[in-house]
Amino acid sequence: MSTLTQRTSGLVQRRTEAIRSAAAEKEKESGGEEDEVRRGEEEDDDKGDSKETRLTLMEEVLLLGLKDREVICKSDAPTGDVLLDEALKHIKETQPPENVQSWIELLSGETWNPLKLHYQLRNVRERLAKNLVEKGVLTTEKQNFLLFDMTTHPLTNSTIKQRLVKKVQDSVLEKWVNDPHRMDKRVLALILLAHSSDVLENAFAPLQDEQYDLAMKRVHTLLELEPEKESAKPNVNELMWAVVAAFTK
Repeated sequence: MSTLTQRTSGLVQRRTEAIRSAAAEKEKESGGEEDEVRRGEEEDDDKGDSKETRLTLMEEVLLLGLKDREVICKSDAPTGDVLLDEALKHIKETQPPENVQSWIELLSGETWNPLKLHYQLRNVRERLAKNLVEKGVLTTEKQNFLLFDMTTHPLTNSTIKQRLVKKVQDSVLEKWVNDPHRMDKRVLALILLAHSSDVLENAFAPLQDEQYDLAMKRVHTLLELEPEKESAKPNVNELMWAVVAAFTK
């Protein structure tokens, strides 16, 4: 218990130091331009404030629009995954089309809207766990909690987990490309969603302090991206960036 407490405390401290380091570096980089910017603001303060307000409102409207755009199924060809095929079937048959935010709630199986139960995926967590059990990643056990038994799925294949953790670490360290559109889309989505779920720091916990700080700095670089702007670039997956906007903004 003492070791776990110390390790958790250390991780929180490292995370705090990484955030402070990134903020200090950003402040240092902008320090040389601060005086010049201040003079420009003083010369045209009213005009600048008005323009900044308009841009901020425009960005908020664009971002809101990305999350609220309707999802249209372009192809319902089988993917080989039961859950994905079922999701595509729901999306294709739903009229009028739902937006990204609505589908995230419906496909997670967590919505309680009685008017949309027909479109909701059933037993998502249990089916995902069963799939991982069949692949040998998890196992199934019964644990007693006071008056009832609960089915749990402990990790049984740590090799697969370590391989995935290493892949995430490498993507922001040795294999960092400094361009989200050159990154593997699955890894990029995994990083952003893992951060949104507050589990990304667990993957970086084994790293040395310098590696941890660098990894977190590059993750923050990804988090500072504007999904609306990224989705407008050529040859990108617009739906992926809409999901990113729903989870991170």
